[in-house]
Amino acid sequence: MRKSHPIRRVVLATAATVSGVVLLLSLKPSSDPSSASAAGAAPQQTAAAQESPQGGAEQAGTRAVTGDVVQTQYGPVQVRLTVSGGKVTKAEAVQAPKGGTSDQKTALSVPKLNQEAVAAQSADIDSVSGATYTSTGYKKSLQSALDKVKASAPAPGSGSGSGSNSGSGGAGSAEAAAPRTVTGKAVQTPYGAVQVRITVSGKKITRAEAVQAPKGGTSDQKTALSVPKLNQAAVTAGNADIDSVSGATYTSTGYKQSLQSALDQAGG
Repeated sequence: MRKSHPIRRVVLATAATVSGVVLLLSLKPSSDPSSASAAGAAPQQTAAAQESPQGGAEQAGTRAVTGDVVQTQYGPVQVRLTVSGGKVTKAEAVQAPKGGTSDQKTALSVPKLNQEAVAAQSADIDSVSGATYTSTGYKKSLQSALDKVKASAPAPGSGSGSGSNSGSGGAGSAEAAAPRTVTGKAVQTPYGAVQVRITVSGKKITRAEAVQAPKGGTSDQKTALSVPKLNQAAVTAGNADIDSVSGATYTSTGYKQSLQSALDQAGG
């Protein structure tokens, strides 16, 4: 019995080793497919995860806003803006005077006006010398495009949020404080009509401009001299109690009357 006992141990050990190898070989094929499927699923999840940010980027992309067509003595002017995140990133004139000397004036003035519009982020830009009518039409169309941008912008505080301040009362306050544009009545003067348009935020004038003013002959010079001063005075004063510009009494009087009518409509 003692002589056979070691041999028995060897036989048992050999049998156990063979059984283990057989078990390993039987398990290996079943584990490989699952590993392969897991490896194949990882790239698909990565690609799907990448699609969502791209969709968000498209929603937050740029948009084009086209202003009103403004008729001038030499032809229509119309401005189109490219806006991204509420900021003007590009301005271009989709319509401008053409034919004869107008081609040269348009080629000279429009690139400068486009550049000024992007830099100023407003219609408060300088006219290009030698292209007064084109510049005036450009600024009016630009302002109308900017008004459309403001009108389509979400009111402050209108985004999603939590807490008691996000109720309907807060939304109403934000809507009431949103800027709006009001145009006064056209006032006739001996040299032509004067009409003022103001932008009001709350009860404060943030912008004033003359959408109509005397033109032709010496009126062009007087309008170019007086209107910018009157616009600035209206914003500074916040009312129609502003000084007349020397040498442009009729234009100043008409401006103040139209400004007052705009303020009356705005409730200020």
